[in-house]
Amino acid sequence: MKSHCSFEEKRSQAGRRLGISPEAIPGHIAIIMDGNGRWAVERGLPRFHGHEQGAETVKTIAQHCVDTGVEYLTLYSFSMQNWKRPKEEVDFLMYLYAAYLEGIRPSLMENNVRLAHLGRRNPLPQTVLDALDETIAITGVNTGMTLGLALNYGSRTEIVDAVRALAQQAKDGQIDPQAIDEQDISSHLYTAGWRDPDLIVRTSGEMRISNYLLWQVSYAEFYVTNAYWPDFTPAELDKAILAYAGRQRRFGDVKPKNSL
Repeated sequence: MKSHCSFEEKRSQAGRRLGISPEAIPGHIAIIMDGNGRWAVERGLPRFHGHEQGAETVKTIAQHCVDTGVEYLTLYSFSMQNWKRPKEEVDFLMYLYAAYLEGIRPSLMENNVRLAHLGRRNPLPQTVLDALDETIAITGVNTGMTLGLALNYGSRTEIVDAVRALAQQAKDGQIDPQAIDEQDISSHLYTAGWRDPDLIVRTSGEMRISNYLLWQVSYAEFYVTNAYWPDFTPAELDKAILAYAGRQRRFGDVKPKNSL
C-alpha cells in the first residue's frame, strides 16, 4: 500500500484487515521504545547491537503506521536523562541517529512522511543537528503521516519551555496572564498544532510514563507489552490497536465518545 492514498483510504483498508471500524484506528500513536539494551544483553551481545536492531524496528513500525492510516507517530527515542548512560553508548547512539536520519530520507519521501523533532537542541552534537535539520527541511513538503522524533526530550522541560514563552509574552504585554488557558499552553508545546496522542504503547513491560508527553496524554489509552523494542512487530502493534478499539473513551463523561 503506497503512502499517497488518503488517510481515510488507508484506515478503511486497515479496518477491514483488522475487523474494526476505520474510526477505531488511533490517529496519533506515541511509543516508548524500551528494551534495546536488555534485548542485547540477554543474547550475550554488546548493548549497541540492541540499538542497531531497534533502529530497524523503527523503520518497520513507521511503515506499518503509514499503511494503517495513522496521522501522527511519535517515538520516544532519547530522553534528557539518557545522557547519564556510559559515554561509549551515548556516542554510539549519536552516531546512529546521524546515520539513521540521513538513511531514511528516501523512505520518508516515498511514503510522503514529514519528520519533526521534539526536544531541545542543546547538547545534541552538530552532526546530529545537521542531519536532523536537513531531513526536516527535505520532508517539510510532505502531507502524509508526521513522524515525531523525541530526541533529547523531557516532558517537564517541554512544559517549562512553554511557560517561559508565555511569561515572556505576558511581560512584553502581548497577552493577558489572566486570559491564558489550556489551548495557549498546548500551542507552545513542541507538538503545537498536533492532535493529542490517542494511544500510548510501551514495550519491555515497564509500567512508567518516564516523563513523556505528560500534558498531551491526559486522555490517552495505554498499552504495555512485555516484548522488547527490537522484537516489537507490526502484529504486536495490531494487538495494541485492537485493544484500543475495544475500549470506551469517555473523556471524563459518563458516556463513551460518539455514543447516543
